[in-house]
Amino acid sequence: MQTAVKLVIEPVFEADFLPCSFGFRPKRSQHDALQVLIDQSWKGRRWVLESDIANCFEAIPHSGLMSAIEERVADRNLLKLLRVTLRAGVMADGAVHRDVTGTPQGGVASPVLCNVYLHRLDRQWAERGTGVLVRFADDLVVMCHTKREAEVALSALRSILAEMGLEFKAAKTRIVHLTEGGEGLDFLGFHHRRVRGERGYRHLRFLARWPSREAMQRARDRIREITDYKRLRDPVEVIVQDLNRFLSGWANYFRYGNSRLHFTRITTYALRRLARFVAKRHKRRAGYGMTVVAFVSPNRMGLVNLDRLVVTPSPFRDWRAKPNAAGKGRR
Repeated sequence: MQTAVKLVIEPVFEADFLPCSFGFRPKRSQHDALQVLIDQSWKGRRWVLESDIANCFEAIPHSGLMSAIEERVADRNLLKLLRVTLRAGVMADGAVHRDVTGTPQGGVASPVLCNVYLHRLDRQWAERGTGVLVRFADDLVVMCHTKREAEVALSALRSILAEMGLEFKAAKTRIVHLTEGGEGLDFLGFHHRRVRGERGYRHLRFLARWPSREAMQRARDRIREITDYKRLRDPVEVIVQDLNRFLSGWANYFRYGNSRLHFTRITTYALRRLARFVAKRHKRRAGYGMTVVAFVSPNRMGLVNLDRLVVTPSPFRDWRAKPNAAGKGRR
């Protein structure tokens, strides 16, 4: 039912959504949002306000959400269905709890409903804000030219959210200056930092990005789960297939960045974990497993190599464009 609702209302509101919104929208992705950071940094906007909205999906008031929907939807049956969906509640400990805030937990329509309500934020920002807003659902950054401009942006956003019954997550709200040797920021799984060009481009400074510490740790945790000793009864081929499936999916997202060194680290970690698994399976020492996987096997037992997947993003260039004539990613 929620899927049917989503199919009906999404095209209606998609026609109104502003360019600053990227999350859960057709033909828009995280990499489109990330490209804006590179472009605006190149234009000189290197003071960044980063934050996200506290408990956004749970805090959206039903009255405000229905009011936003009624601005574009007049069908009474559909509006009644949406009200029933919002009031359905959640079963916990044998009792139904009904709140006056929040979108359906885990519902396929929740991202669209969230965007419908936060569209009010985007509209207010277009009138009252300063700087360039980049919002992916409840995660957002504002690119500014000066610290003062970023402070004004913070004040404006805090005021707009308060009017909507929402607030910032204090622990994740800060203003960052993207400068060489300074701190960076994490956004959409990447760590962003201004660096100096390598080799023949030492005069060039640009905004680089690579997998954040949290993203790297989650990848290691997943690799450790796949190669856990509890799976010693599984054939090594199955373990390698599971590793390749995860590594390929992980790299498909993080390949669009300055990620070569981090890809090498993750690949090396996966290789070592596979070697330890092989050694344990044969009740031998770890060195035996590394010998089998890295030297005896001609292709590391089929373990995928991520090094050649990296594509370095460039300012004002569509990230979907082909890397170069040779078909290889620029590092």
